[in-house]
Amino acid sequence: MKTGRKKVLAVLVIIVLIAGWFISFFGIGDKVGNLGEELKYGLDINGGVYVLLEAQTEETGTALTEIMNQTKSVLENRVNAMGISEAQVSIEGTNRLRVEMPGVENAEEAIEQIGRTAQLQFFLADGSLALTGDGISDSQIATDTENGGYKITIDFTSEGSNLFAAATEKAYSGQVTPTMTDEEGNLVSNTAIVIALDDEVISAPSVHEKINSRSCEITRQGGFSETEASGLSALIRGGALPANLEEINSSVQTATIGANALRLSVKAGAIGLGLVLIIMALAYGILGVVADVALLLYIMLVLWIMAGMGSVLTLPGIAGIILSVGMAVDSNVIIFTRIREEISKGKSVRVAVDMGYKAALSTVVDSQTTTLVAAFVLYLFGTTSVKGFALTLMIGTVMSVITAVFITQLFVGLIAESKTFGTKRMFGMNEDGTFRTLGHKFNIKLIENRKKFFALSACVIIIGLCVGLFKGFNYGIDFTGGTMMQIEMGQEVDIDEVKSTIAEYELNPTIVYASDNHSQIIIRTIKDLQSAERTQVVDTLQAKYGFEDSDVLASEVFGPTVGKDLRQNAIKSILIAALVMLIYIRFRFKNWQYGLAAVAGLAHDVLITLSIYAIFRITINNPFIAGILTVVGYSINDTIVVFDRIRENSKFYKRKQNVELINDSVNQTLTRTIMTSVTTFVVMVPLFIMASSELRGFLIPLMIGVFVGTYSSIFLCSPLYYELTKKESISKYEENRQKADKARNRNSKKRENDGIVK
Repeated sequence: MKTGRKKVLAVLVIIVLIAGWFISFFGIGDKVGNLGEELKYGLDINGGVYVLLEAQTEETGTALTEIMNQTKSVLENRVNAMGISEAQVSIEGTNRLRVEMPGVENAEEAIEQIGRTAQLQFFLADGSLALTGDGISDSQIATDTENGGYKITIDFTSEGSNLFAAATEKAYSGQVTPTMTDEEGNLVSNTAIVIALDDEVISAPSVHEKINSRSCEITRQGGFSETEASGLSALIRGGALPANLEEINSSVQTATIGANALRLSVKAGAIGLGLVLIIMALAYGILGVVADVALLLYIMLVLWIMAGMGSVLTLPGIAGIILSVGMAVDSNVIIFTRIREEISKGKSVRVAVDMGYKAALSTVVDSQTTTLVAAFVLYLFGTTSVKGFALTLMIGTVMSVITAVFITQLFVGLIAESKTFGTKRMFGMNEDGTFRTLGHKFNIKLIENRKKFFALSACVIIIGLCVGLFKGFNYGIDFTGGTMMQIEMGQEVDIDEVKSTIAEYELNPTIVYASDNHSQIIIRTIKDLQSAERTQVVDTLQAKYGFEDSDVLASEVFGPTVGKDLRQNAIKSILIAALVMLIYIRFRFKNWQYGLAAVAGLAHDVLITLSIYAIFRITINNPFIAGILTVVGYSINDTIVVFDRIRENSKFYKRKQNVELINDSVNQTLTRTIMTSVTTFVVMVPLFIMASSELRGFLIPLMIGVFVGTYSSIFLCSPLYYELTKKESISKYEENRQKADKARNRNSKKRENDGIVK
């Protein structure tokens, strides 16, 4: 591309960047809102409820699929009837349904409503079945002009109308002997039609005449309140479910906690990003400024792409964006390092830029592709919160390659062609081709000391696994099953007093403070309390401390099967990710030793992370799985950069120089490794300090993973590759000499055993 066109394009990029961030902050009048208004937020930010329900059925295959689709439709009708906007019902796995209800204020009531999942049935007073929910086509509420308040209207199907007519005729005759009781436990009238859901009576209106029509009304003296009428109508309108559902996982989050977490996350992210921009500018001068422009454009594009796709931004998603910032920096660092290396070889700045980009391109693509693989596997097998993390990481990884390859190349190319800025000094080099800044030349004797590194890793893994084996891992309730409730008590409370208040429920809870003034507490128990049981606990605490329903800030329930599924999915995800990466590396590097050494490094990183969790008793929970897979992606990213340099340098070394080849390759890429790790850490540290506990759950394994992945790519994977290729690297003479030495040693030992050593 000609210089004139490059300048025009560069100006357009700057205009887009400035205009884009202006719109991101202020919007465009009434036409386009600012970024905060255009993005959709998850339940952990906006507040709301999700509940995971498992179908209790023995059906499999096509029959199960049909049942789940029918159940999904009924639940959608039921949730929509409750008037919840943007509620979602989705099938998860083969026999589970996830219901998400954003913005719900009375969370327990909402869970109770959708939790009533058995078949709707109409009985006569003697308990004989009149009709099921299949006979109902609709139910609404209307103003009751006769009794005041509201009444409920029911519309029947043709068959339902006939069955209801026969039932009301028999009930009206007065010849039915009542055996059923109403919702208050009183015997129903002999003229009652009893409406039951999940074998629980929800209404028992009396019949005043035979109803031989396609609709009827339910009224009472004084009328129903709007809330009562709406709730009852929604349950009737929900219809019959083909299978009973059991609540196995649910979460309640108030908007107060979410909004505060979002505010702190954005603030922490801005601080971390600002530090990265400063570091890049100081470390790389004008090249760093170019990287900063590309980084700002990258973040803006990622967020607007998410807004345009209608993707939901969650707190884990924010962690994914922050991590992908480190990946974007990495791409730029790889490119800048290669450009400087070309200058050090005596090439002009212009030629060095072209050659540097060509040399860096395959490394950037290979390293980011492996991260993309990990994110994709995470998206396939992760839960909803993990999917949000994986989606933002995938979008961010793709955009980091685009901005680094095209945007950075555009500006660096223009700088190289400039008489003022296209000097070696501006690119961080002296005129003689030496580096102006420190830290670019290392001379670590890696291969010679490999056994020390192997021993260090082995010690940590052995200690960690022994601790995990004998003391057990510190599993969170999402692995063991259990319940968590976070409550604002409205006053400073004593934890022992709270325990004694709810002692009758035999929860054996762990209670900790969640605020500095000791008015907010978190209650955890390994019992997976259903909605009614949670309500009882909250009611007991309310009676003593007098807080409002809205002060129940969050609650989460995990059934015992959820933890088992999480563990299985984690193992499956890691194995699939490792297999795909092995295939990709074998395809790209044409050498199985690279792939085997890289996958061995992944196993090392997973075991080291597990060992650290065991030794320091860090809680293993759902975010840990996302962290482990990200460790896999980050580690392989780092390893491939080193392996790519080994592969490139191999043509300049003889086979017997394998030690020098690997040592030199690692030392040449060490600056890039350190810079990438530092910038990734810098972004995460403010987030870890300022963000919510949920986000810290994602950040802890990420921070451990960055450290462990950096260590393994330098000190473990390359020495492993050396061990795998050691035989191939020695000459025939050396091989024969080693065989002769071994034979002499064997003969010497034999003579010692025979007692004839002279």
